[in-house]
Amino acid sequence: MNAASKKILIADDDASIRLVLSQAFTRLGYQVRATGNAATLLKWVTDGEGDLVITDVVMPDENVFDVLPRIRKERPKLPIIVMSAQNNLITAVNAAELGAFDYIPKPFDLDDMTGCARRALSRPADPEAARAQARAVRDDRLPLIGRSGPMQEVYRTIARLVGADLTVLVTGESGSGKELVARALHDMGRRRDGKFVTINLAAVPRERVETELFGKEDGDCGKLIDADGGTLFLDEIGDMPLDAQTRLLRVIDGSEPALNPKTNRRPNVRIIAATNRDLRGLIREGLFREDLFFRLNVAPLRLPPLRDRSDDIPDLARAFLLRANREGLPSKTIDAGALDRLKQHPWPGNVRELENLIRRICALYGEDLITARIVERELADQQPVTQGEEGPATLAQLVERKLSSYFADQPDGLPPAGLYDRVLEEVERPLIQLTLSATRGNQVRAAEILGLNRNTLRKKISDLGVEMQRGRR
Repeated sequence: MNAASKKILIADDDASIRLVLSQAFTRLGYQVRATGNAATLLKWVTDGEGDLVITDVVMPDENVFDVLPRIRKERPKLPIIVMSAQNNLITAVNAAELGAFDYIPKPFDLDDMTGCARRALSRPADPEAARAQARAVRDDRLPLIGRSGPMQEVYRTIARLVGADLTVLVTGESGSGKELVARALHDMGRRRDGKFVTINLAAVPRERVETELFGKEDGDCGKLIDADGGTLFLDEIGDMPLDAQTRLLRVIDGSEPALNPKTNRRPNVRIIAATNRDLRGLIREGLFREDLFFRLNVAPLRLPPLRDRSDDIPDLARAFLLRANREGLPSKTIDAGALDRLKQHPWPGNVRELENLIRRICALYGEDLITARIVERELADQQPVTQGEEGPATLAQLVERKLSSYFADQPDGLPPAGLYDRVLEEVERPLIQLTLSATRGNQVRAAEILGLNRNTLRKKISDLGVEMQRGRR
């Protein structure tokens, strides 16, 4: 069937949008009928007209989400593209759950709309393949992807929190998508018109954390003031130095005034914190303030690791393929055998590791179809060093594995400046803490074991914020 024999039904109460879409599709050779109300659209569909529906959500006579179930009942195979100015996760998810082929936010790019229409009209004959394609297109636009039970619980928690202005603590392994959750909470919440300001506390040198967060007296306001009216996302909060923790607590409590010089008022900021570390364990070690933990943990949200929601891997993989293609990498599809192999992998790097794998395959392989053989080859090349015939992994191997994961986590593969000092500091702190614990707080003995001068050790204890605790006798 060519374009001239296919009819597109357009429904939008905005006459200018109807005109633009009608002209665009007519020029491409399609037949077009357009209406400004849902009742006429439903009549056309019931009469058997149309090969594709493009409709707005809010119509003068009825919300299209109330009409879609009737359309699906009458014409279950009729593809529907939903467009809306209500650009949020809920609108997109509702459209998908009600059987829409795709959701396109307004204002839209005309090429995106016509391209989406072509995909809908040429969708595979297999209903399940069509649904998979539709989910991939939809998921590529959503901040969070997945329909598994663990992710449904995440969505329910987000839905409960978007209407409130509570402080949220997001926990989860590295690469599981904690920043995406924070962005969803901001974009769907009351502060969506304000700024979403991020500070990664693991990437900022410890001596600069307070300056970055609270600013300087010379007029540099810092992230806290910058987020006034919006959301401040404290990523990797478990890496915040104790001095900065104390100051943050005082700011939250109001005991330390932090004024926005532009308004001369305290900044009105929602705080969302995230960590992949065990904060309760850090509290026991004296590395995190318990009172700050309770302030941050008002509304806890745990993000599951990818291995606990492997049913989401096919949807994630297809969405990442579309995303990679949109960003200039070759277009590819993936077969069932490859998806099964992906589901068997434990994914220590979580969703970020899966996305990096898909991008790497798109860039390095000439085949249009990704098979299990290709996936197996790539996964084999990425196997970490583990205990085997040569014995347990050495400290150097463990450090190399950790650093390789850290480099892979960076958006462009390059960490922020100052990496050398940060790595040394991360090693020194637990080394000194464990040595002091083993010597029950005896600094003379600890300095001897470490091979340090006692004065040097005392300075490092102070500079690194090592908590002095005597062990049990």
